[in-house]
Amino acid sequence: MLGRIDLLALVPHQPMVVLFAVLALGWMLGRVTLGGFSLGPAAVLFAGLSVSALDARLALPEELGYFGLCLFVYSIGVASGPGFVAGLRGRGLAATALTVAGVLLAAGTALGGARLLGVEPAVAVGLFAGGLTNTPALAAAVDTLRAAEGAASAPVVGYSVAYPLGVLLPLVLLTLAARGAPAEEARRDAGLVSRTVRLTRRAGRVDALRAELGGRIGFGRYRRGKQEVVVTDETQLELGDLVTLVGKSAALAEATTLLGEATHEDIADDHSRVDFRRIFVSRPEVVGRPLSELRLPQRFGALVTRVRRGDVDILADRDTVLELGDRVRVLAPHDRLDEVTQFFGDSYRALAEVDVLSFALGVTLGLVLGLVPIPTPLGDVRLGLAGGPLIVGLLLGRVGRTGPLVWELPFPASMTLRQLGIVLFLAVVGTRSGANLAATLAAGQSGPLFLLGALTTLACAVPVLLLARRALRLPLFQAFGVVAGVHTQPAVLAWAQARTPADGPARGYALVFPAATVTKILVAQVLARLVL
Repeated sequence: MLGRIDLLALVPHQPMVVLFAVLALGWMLGRVTLGGFSLGPAAVLFAGLSVSALDARLALPEELGYFGLCLFVYSIGVASGPGFVAGLRGRGLAATALTVAGVLLAAGTALGGARLLGVEPAVAVGLFAGGLTNTPALAAAVDTLRAAEGAASAPVVGYSVAYPLGVLLPLVLLTLAARGAPAEEARRDAGLVSRTVRLTRRAGRVDALRAELGGRIGFGRYRRGKQEVVVTDETQLELGDLVTLVGKSAALAEATTLLGEATHEDIADDHSRVDFRRIFVSRPEVVGRPLSELRLPQRFGALVTRVRRGDVDILADRDTVLELGDRVRVLAPHDRLDEVTQFFGDSYRALAEVDVLSFALGVTLGLVLGLVPIPTPLGDVRLGLAGGPLIVGLLLGRVGRTGPLVWELPFPASMTLRQLGIVLFLAVVGTRSGANLAATLAAGQSGPLFLLGALTTLACAVPVLLLARRALRLPLFQAFGVVAGVHTQPAVLAWAQARTPADGPARGYALVFPAATVTKILVAQVLARLVL
């Protein structure tokens, strides 16, 4: 018994023991699923809150949390850079405007409701971050308020109360909206498939045919007599040719009707002359450049037909830009496949490695930018540890590479850095805020917090869903993805994807996620500045 007491007395002075114990407890809690809902990595925060509520001495060093924050926001920025810039063009601009409007409505509700309900303004900033389930926004608020004594833990209290509501209420809203979903929306095709078509109605140059089909179809190989060759944009197809097409089922059906007729003979089954291989893109020299610049047809007689990025297949064309970690499906003459494999790298080990030089330079630039004072009507504002690395990451992610420096991160490495960074940050802020949360709940102040958290969530979710349907005229399940993206909530996205085989939810999510993440981080910093 004495040994056990001595051990417990030693634990508060061993931060590494506390850290890994909180991570283990949080990870186990995050894997518990109830009705399709789980806390995921956010459970680490609640584990830290619980541990420090028992003993305030179990607080972890603040610097460790900010180290994790830098890893997380910079990795998010690099990954979101291309999508964020793309979201500022065409239809994406309207979606970005909708995202910003939804976030601002939630921010206004949080601050305005705090005044009416007597909630501490710093707690309301956390309610904003939790109601929109955005941990980077919480991190930005904590970073901005850390100079004010005692204020940095207040947003964590609000976040802890509002986060479960930020997941649950959008799910309830979308469940109600799905009751009126047209049956055909749930039957739309998902994923890319291939088909062999005999050209009996239309022929010509492949680039002209691709444009006529709206860019929704890719061409693989064609067979003419005994000749079988990989298709390029300059290929002149003739009536009677057998051609492999790649695309969604609905698009393939339209293309088949336009070009000719489907055939039971699948030339993709013949690997004697032309074969395919899935290859990992791990060679830095080929990333950040469109496929047209790689000149694969001229070099190897090869063609990339699909790109698998993360868990999604993308139809490739001449403008597709490869990223580290992509897995490309390449068609090539059988005897050239090894050369093509070497050209792309195909090293799974390399995908788990980080170019420390470019990563460290990028984070350094972000930290320096975060220190620069920016004049505003509210006084000088600094982007801080969250905003600076995020902005630099967005810019460098969009640039892709500068000479020999590749700013992009391999997808597996990026996911690891994000996960490591966020759990470190959550563990630290949780262990430093548990006593404050316990005191707030013990004082009977939870009612107004839960009410304001719910109002903050709905102030964003309801208008976004209505406007996505009526103003942007998006299909229902794609609008569901937009709601999930604006709330940056994977659980809501998973719910929508489970109810339709189509990729509408994923496309809606990707359309707004980068803008939502950046906007919420910046708005959280402004709100924190307002309450100082």
